[in-house]
Amino acid sequence: MTGEHILVIDNQKSLCRMLEAVLQDNGYTVAAFTNPVEALESFHPDRFSMVITDVKMPEMDGLEVLAAIKKVDEEIPVIMITGHATVEMSIHALRSGAFDLLTKPFEPEELMQRVRNGLRQTALILENRQLRREIAEQEKFGEVIGKSPALLNVLDTARKIARRDIPVTIMGESGTGKELVARAIHEHSLRKGRPFVAINCGALPDTLLESELFGYVKGAFTGADQDKKGLLEMADGGTLLLDEIGNLPMNVQKALLRFLQEKEFYRVGETHPTSVDVRILASTNADLQQEMQEGHFREDLFFRLAVVQIRIPPLRERRTDIPLLAAHFLEEMNIRFGTAVRGFTPEVCEVLINYGWPGNVRELKNVVEACLAIEQGSLVGMDGLARLMDISRYDQEKGLDTKVQKYSEALESFEHNYFTNLLRHCGDNVEISARKADINVATLYRKIKKYSLR
Repeated sequence: MTGEHILVIDNQKSLCRMLEAVLQDNGYTVAAFTNPVEALESFHPDRFSMVITDVKMPEMDGLEVLAAIKKVDEEIPVIMITGHATVEMSIHALRSGAFDLLTKPFEPEELMQRVRNGLRQTALILENRQLRREIAEQEKFGEVIGKSPALLNVLDTARKIARRDIPVTIMGESGTGKELVARAIHEHSLRKGRPFVAINCGALPDTLLESELFGYVKGAFTGADQDKKGLLEMADGGTLLLDEIGNLPMNVQKALLRFLQEKEFYRVGETHPTSVDVRILASTNADLQQEMQEGHFREDLFFRLAVVQIRIPPLRERRTDIPLLAAHFLEEMNIRFGTAVRGFTPEVCEVLINYGWPGNVRELKNVVEACLAIEQGSLVGMDGLARLMDISRYDQEKGLDTKVQKYSEALESFEHNYFTNLLRHCGDNVEISARKADINVATLYRKIKKYSLR
């Protein structure tokens, strides 16, 4: 037995018995009704995994049944059976929330294929619900998401040293979430509620970095027409994150070292020191050991900053976190865009988990955001994903030949030719074409729209 419970509604007793027999032969538990009103009275979302209903029934037609079911459970798949499918009715049923439309007469194999497709979508939706539940239930450390051993070890260290008021250097590739970990350390420290200030040391020219960090007094240089506080003063009582610390010029390194030793600094153009109480955190994607060997980074500053070193693993080293992160970004973007995308197809999940992610978590977030910006279905599929990321990199990792043509280009070329020939062969009949392709009508309409087929 599969464990899935299917509700069947058809006023024709013979067809109702046939549907019940076919489904039971394939291991499903079935509740069959010839009266749609009685069927709806027995329906509740925790009991059934799918509904199969006829369209034309005397007491209540299938579209009314569909509307009543969707009021109770929006996500349950409903397959509608009809003897006279028109394009208008098909579109109406699909827009009303039907998963698929099956035209009489049909073979048992065709019925079971549609049933398996619908239940697979339900399983995907439940899986994404579970991922969101795991995100909500996991022990939070700031906005950092994940439960892989590699990440949990990092977070355990960060949580322990958060309340110890010492400098910390956070290392990791670009996009791994170094600033998120730094913010979490601040939020779990005794300085919580005080300022958290971050500066990207590689984003400013050397001439501006010193004045931005330490501030300046009026007349210190051309254009300094008034005193200005630096980021160190702005972070007084709180935490200052020096992002990409490896880009600090030597003169600023020297001034920063003095501050770490004496807890005071000089504004540019000032003759007396300024004292502040600031915890320094640093982050870098560079190899500071190599930078020291090459004379680009002061050894004494390194040992002052790196009292504790934390290395955040790249996404490819914590692949079990990818589904959690993708589900989190999906929920975040649904709220942002006002969409209702429920999850990812199994093929997309496989690509997301096995892809190399050179841009790490930041790249994954961007891909999910882009998918939701263009996705019109309930699940993110491969055709949308292939337009937004370099699938050839994934293909290369799987050992596929991508020299001739990119996956996305080959997929689009194949689909265009396939659906053009399919429709021509079936006399442009969408219902028959969808049946021969073993896909639901909604998918075929999306392909027609995507490739402007006529």
